Amino acid sequence: MTAPDRVGLGWRPQLAAGILSNLDKIDIVEVIADDYYDAPAARVRSLRTLMTQVPLTLHGIGLGPASTAGIDAKRMAKFARLIDQVKPESWSEHLAWMRAGGRELGHLAAPSRNQSTIDAALTNLGQATRMVGTPPLVENIASLIDPPASPVTEAQWLSAVMHGGDASLLLDLHNVHTNSFNFGFDARAFLDALPLDRVGAIHIAGGRPHRQRILDDHLHDVPDPVFDLLEYVAARAPQRLTVVLERDGSYPSMTDLLAQLGKAREAMARGRANAVTAKPSVELPPEAARLTDPALEAYLAKLLVEPPERERFLKHPRAEALSAGLREDQAEALLRIDRVGLEMAARSFANKRGKRLSGH
Repeated sequence: MTAPDRVGLGWRPQLAAGILSNLDKIDIVEVIADDYYDAPAARVRSLRTLMTQVPLTLHGIGLGPASTAGIDAKRMAKFARLIDQVKPESWSEHLAWMRAGGRELGHLAAPSRNQSTIDAALTNLGQATRMVGTPPLVENIASLIDPPASPVTEAQWLSAVMHGGDASLLLDLHNVHTNSFNFGFDARAFLDALPLDRVGAIHIAGGRPHRQRILDDHLHDVPDPVFDLLEYVAARAPQRLTVVLERDGSYPSMTDLLAQLGKAREAMARGRANAVTAKPSVELPPEAARLTDPALEAYLAKLLVEPPERERFLKHPRAEALSAGLREDQAEALLRIDRVGLEMAARSFANKRGKRLSGH
């Protein structure tokens, strides 16, 4: 018999008192690992104490394993050490890239979807698994830009990483909802194209509309379409599901957050009551060219971080890309870049970098 589904919250200092007072209503707590990499020993011990009261999972936000430049070995070593100290029931990271060419983006960037980044993600995840001893759950991300040099769909790319790395997916349903709105695809068809039997956990959250896009800011309540997608997954994934609600600011009362956890339980119960057979996931097409390399990632980082470089590129994209040393096929792929998304992503990343520098 399958173990009961679980619902929990992301640990934030502002929510700590409410979480500890309501552990009878919270099945699991997810902790941001990066907040503890250089923490005093007493803070790390507090996580072990917390684990005696509620199951705990560690979630990384800065590794960037979907990069052809490789992962930061020092950051990965800190993550591995924390996992060894805390011994959580699981750990996870985003399928994203965050740095290239000596530039820090300040936030998660969606990788170009091609064979190069599939190979890179598998290599990096293999390295991380060897360092930790157990594989991570890997999370799909939201994006304001449809990444260039992407001959395959997001679902095909994710499926290839899942199958190639024998990995489990941390399925972020608000990210699915966000990307489906931003880029005009059907969210349920996207889910049908994934290996839903490999879903190891689920994130739910809320965002806000902005200039005909949705921003995945985790500052709002979970919208109804995300609960609908949770019901859809619960009807098709036979394994136990663990759902974590993420909230990163504009915190409501604990009563409101617990009510959202209740809505998640109800959505899963409806899905379980109407279980159907999941469709087979879509295989990677043969034209998944190897388009991405460290040079392309470094140039994309420059476009996202440096306004003058971005302005020159938008005026003369092919010439600027070739003058930066990119191949002809890479320059051709950049001609189709989502210009509105590029500008929005650059502003969003700059805002995130500013907050980190200011300590907020």
